[in-house]
Amino acid sequence: MQLRTPAILATAAGLALGAAACGDDSTSSSGQGSSASQTQASKPEPVAQIDQLSGRSTAVELDSGFVGALASLKLTPGPVGDASIDGATASFPITGGNVTYYEPGTVSPYVQGEIDHDGSGLSLEGAGKTVRLTNFVVDPGASVLTGKVTVDGQEAAADAPLFFLDGRTLEPLKVDKGDGTAVLQGTSVKLKAEAADLLNQTFGVDALKEGLMIGTAKITVNTAA
Repeated sequence: MQLRTPAILATAAGLALGAAACGDDSTSSSGQGSSASQTQASKPEPVAQIDQLSGRSTAVELDSGFVGALASLKLTPGPVGDASIDGATASFPITGGNVTYYEPGTVSPYVQGEIDHDGSGLSLEGAGKTVRLTNFVVDPGASVLTGKVTVDGQEAAADAPLFFLDGRTLEPLKVDKGDGTAVLQGTSVKLKAEAADLLNQTFGVDALKEGLMIGTAKITVNTAA
């Protein structure tokens, strides 16, 4: 169990950061019938699996360009629910989810599951309006973060694509045995087109574009169940 734990943690953290999970291996040669039928006949055992995630948080170090853009548009960010903003870092508690990791090429997508952040989020206020982005869910297979969007208390979208998670800048896993955590950081968080369109329309601006760098993500998970 002890030897298996770091692999599981690395998988969970990597998935939560959206690290290129949807990369689909192009498939097999049509002449190798026995290999193809073996893959179809039985689903392989996962390399690692966590059925229930618990603690701690996903944090985003907000990019200075994004902060500057909000200031120029006279939009003020703020925490919602259990979230917090300390300086330029916004933090959202992990409340649940699950992840499963297969050997690349054996299953598509080879990472599956979701990372939940219920009861927290980010607000943007300006032009007499308040937009709240809450209940974030990371889909590792699509490298996307979705969430609920409300405008002045009225639901605008229940499950909107908000941010693209680019795992190419991900740093190696760091395990701290002292406090019982594993940490991965470095994934770039970028604005999705759907979120940019909604925010521009709500606040009457056109400066928020798809691909705008929001910040750099860091996820901290408990090493014990």
